[in-house]
Amino acid sequence: MLDSTRRRVLKATGAGGATAVAGCVGDEESTNDPESTSTNTDSRPAGTDAERVAADPTDVPDPVDWDDPRRHEVTLRTEEVRAEVEPGVTFDFMTFDGRIPGPMIRVRQGDTVALTLENPPESNMPHNVDLHAVYGSGGGAIATSAAPGEEAKMEFEATYPGAYIYHCAVDNLDYHISSGMFGMILVEPEEGLPEVDREFYLGQHEIYTDGAVGEGGKHGFNFQAMKHEDPTYVVFNGEKFALTPDRDGAMQAETGETARVYLATGGPNLPSYFHPIGNVWSKAWPNGAVAGDPDRYAQTMTVPPGSCFVGEMEFPVAETVKLVDHALSRVARKGLMAAIAVEGEDDPGVFDPDP
Repeated sequence: MLDSTRRRVLKATGAGGATAVAGCVGDEESTNDPESTSTNTDSRPAGTDAERVAADPTDVPDPVDWDDPRRHEVTLRTEEVRAEVEPGVTFDFMTFDGRIPGPMIRVRQGDTVALTLENPPESNMPHNVDLHAVYGSGGGAIATSAAPGEEAKMEFEATYPGAYIYHCAVDNLDYHISSGMFGMILVEPEEGLPEVDREFYLGQHEIYTDGAVGEGGKHGFNFQAMKHEDPTYVVFNGEKFALTPDRDGAMQAETGETARVYLATGGPNLPSYFHPIGNVWSKAWPNGAVAGDPDRYAQTMTVPPGSCFVGEMEFPVAETVKLVDHALSRVARKGLMAAIAVEGEDDPGVFDPDP
């Protein structure tokens, strides 16, 4: 059984909606004017503050090590959470299992997934999940639609391999995704993936607020800014500079190791130009297409919104690798950066900072 319910114990809060998208399930309980600038509701049940929404990037399920198809029971719980985007700035997030990105689901090609979506009674809105790894209407969104206090179930066969995004797909899906409702399902090929020493899992998305970067207090959601694709923040794992020494801490590796990085780009609007400063993608699978041959020694990979990326890095020298979007104003102005601290011996033959 695959455990995709590892999560913090978080409760719920939320806000309203924006414009509908054709073919998506209705968000009938939305109460906000789609043409309004923002929503900044302070009505919520007690105990809804979360210390963090940033997922632990090392919380990755174990690689596939079975040869015959299996059936997996997977539960995703929707959680509407107020937490900090950066110190002193709070925002009403919508999440799967209380974290961003939602938990990685990891299976083998040919496996069956029995998926339950739980929407707790304290939620303010209906939710569902569209998995890009599913043959079926809406990627399962119609089958998994659940109002507050309901749950919905479906089963599907993971027919084709790859790293695929999943996301909420109710009306106003751009609002839900921007607020954090996306994650990755990894369908490994039947032969599995090459062994590596470490694996990291990141999610990139935009946050549209009615405040400026660094402006303290509660930020509401800004629908007009989203309409014009002008985010306040662009972040990894829901928070400004979350995976750096100044916040949750850098990811860790050692010289001589190989690391695989998984990125889900939730968007809802901007692509990622994913680049490791001081390193290179020694193997890169665009669009998460792990069944094909990887690109070799790629510097910057485009990851469209609603897609995923899988890349590997080698660490011949001790350094700090900064993972960024090479649309660099997003790094300098909007909060998008993560770090991998690589410890070990120097190798002047590869890099000598003081010859």
